[in-house]
Amino acid sequence: MEAYVTRHDSPEGITEIEFFHPAHNSLPGTILKKLADTITSCGEDDSVSVIILKSGGDRTFCAGASFDELVHIDDFETGKKFFMGFAQVINACRRCPKLVIGRVQGKAVGGGVGIAATVDYCMATKFASVKLSELNVGIGPFVVGPAVERKIGLSAMSQMTINADNFYPAEWARSQGLFADVFEDITSLDTAVMKLAKYLVATNPEARSALKEVFWQGYEHWDRLLEERAAMSGKLVLSAFTKKALKNYK
Repeated sequence: MEAYVTRHDSPEGITEIEFFHPAHNSLPGTILKKLADTITSCGEDDSVSVIILKSGGDRTFCAGASFDELVHIDDFETGKKFFMGFAQVINACRRCPKLVIGRVQGKAVGGGVGIAATVDYCMATKFASVKLSELNVGIGPFVVGPAVERKIGLSAMSQMTINADNFYPAEWARSQGLFADVFEDITSLDTAVMKLAKYLVATNPEARSALKEVFWQGYEHWDRLLEERAAMSGKLVLSAFTKKALKNYK
């Protein structure tokens, strides 16, 4: 199956955005751009009340950056542009006036943790362990770090960043505030996600929009901050250490 980003609108005003990549839902630049554009378009669509952000498959929510693309980056501008893809997804969620529910069915790594941290309410299965693995390949979670820190705090984010070879269980992620709820299986997760979405659709849309604005008040500088972070990663991905590490991983 080929990579995709799809949008499914329901008559009730619930829109599901689903992304998929055959390599464990890793994210190349093309998918990142389409994902950011789709979130933005849903935010501008008056027929959309609530957004559910999910990925395809039943094993991995998102494996983070595409190694196939990372290993072929040979100049700073290309590197910065690639990491700006993650910045644009995060900022699209931040600026979107609609509440975004995250549905995490499996493991989340690197950028996948960043996406889970950026949605407004995130639910997961017990199989959704999380990992910030960037240090293993000579970089760091510079772009997604602010989103993760906002959700779980500097201490927990630093713990994940430093111990980059460790998966943290879904219950740990729930205890830190990344996940609001953890469920036994995908069926239970999907039931709960849809129940919450239907509840929200029935609430005052003006109140939902005002809440979204309040939740993200004080983060307007992220357009600049995340671009600076993308530049940091774009530089580091060219280092000899990272080039060697990426080849070894691949």
